[in-house]
Amino acid sequence: MKHVIQRDAYSLFQNFCAKLPGQTVASTTVAPDSKKKSSVIMISGGMPNPNYFPFKTASFTIEDGTTIEMGEAVMKRALQYSTTEGYSPTANCPMKQQQLKPLGCNIIKVPTDKHGIIPKALKEILSRWRPEDAKKLNNNLPKFLYTVPNGSNPSGTSLTADCKKKIYQLARCYDFLIIEDDPYYFLQFEKTKAPTFLSMDVDGRVIRCDTFSKIISAGLRLGFLTGPKPLIDRVILHIQSSTMHASTFTQVSAIAQLHNYLTGLCLKTKVMEFYRTQRDAMLAAADKWLKGLAEWHVPTAGIFLWIKIKGISDTYQMIVENALDRGVSLIPGQSFSIDSSAPTPYCRASYSFASPDQMDQRLAQGHTGCL
Repeated sequence: MKHVIQRDAYSLFQNFCAKLPGQTVASTTVAPDSKKKSSVIMISGGMPNPNYFPFKTASFTIEDGTTIEMGEAVMKRALQYSTTEGYSPTANCPMKQQQLKPLGCNIIKVPTDKHGIIPKALKEILSRWRPEDAKKLNNNLPKFLYTVPNGSNPSGTSLTADCKKKIYQLARCYDFLIIEDDPYYFLQFEKTKAPTFLSMDVDGRVIRCDTFSKIISAGLRLGFLTGPKPLIDRVILHIQSSTMHASTFTQVSAIAQLHNYLTGLCLKTKVMEFYRTQRDAMLAAADKWLKGLAEWHVPTAGIFLWIKIKGISDTYQMIVENALDRGVSLIPGQSFSIDSSAPTPYCRASYSFASPDQMDQRLAQGHTGCL
């Protein structure tokens, strides 16, 4: 049974930033939307004249030899201001995840296992409240669940379809939103991909965050949101009053490549296969040098291996005093903890950059000098 969230009800999920008085869509000071008539003559906007931009054309040669040409008309669009919603062919809206603590958020840690969030543990946490309390104004129920469902950073865990279904039902029961941040969606190593939370959503309670950072370029700083229009509109207002919009040039460059479907498909497959090979090399090195000294779960997506060191309560001193001096670059687990002062026996390794030989050498050094 559907229980679609009504437009006015979304105010329950908005913080003080979203509710600031006087927030309105800015007047048209940027390029008109492409859907509008080309005959419109802009005399209101503060846009520079693109005829005097020094860059006239550009071409990009991608790995398979294909050349993407950006002619003068496209370059004028790429170098001009854009709408806050984004370059219209991409229909995107960028969002950079920010630290939640400075915004006064009360963060509740949810226990995890090798698959990520444990639905039973989440249900136990939510049992502090009654489902009917969600209908009351000014209730203190959790307003949203934030999750990286595939290849989670730092643990490398991936939620199964069954886990997602149980979590979504809890969201419906206790009326909270789900922020599905999925940067590693295309870096899943299994043939069958678990359905997304967005694909399960029948109420309008999922905000999905996607990014081009792992497939095209991290430096583009480009992604897009999908979710209920009342909430996306608020995000647009916030961006409009801060950065205005993501770089138009990067948006146009990204969409130019994505227009070539086969190139995009081959690129995604090639990148995934590379990281799967890297994952296997890291696992082989860990099995060779750390067996008996540490334990880990095999990641099915992403670029991280979450290692638990046996026999110690905290990895911070081990890494700072020993590992770094030996050229072993690991991140202590407390860097990812809600309480950064709490000890943890975990550390994070990444297999994205080092070669298989380098992974083997570094973990060998960790074995002899650190662990």
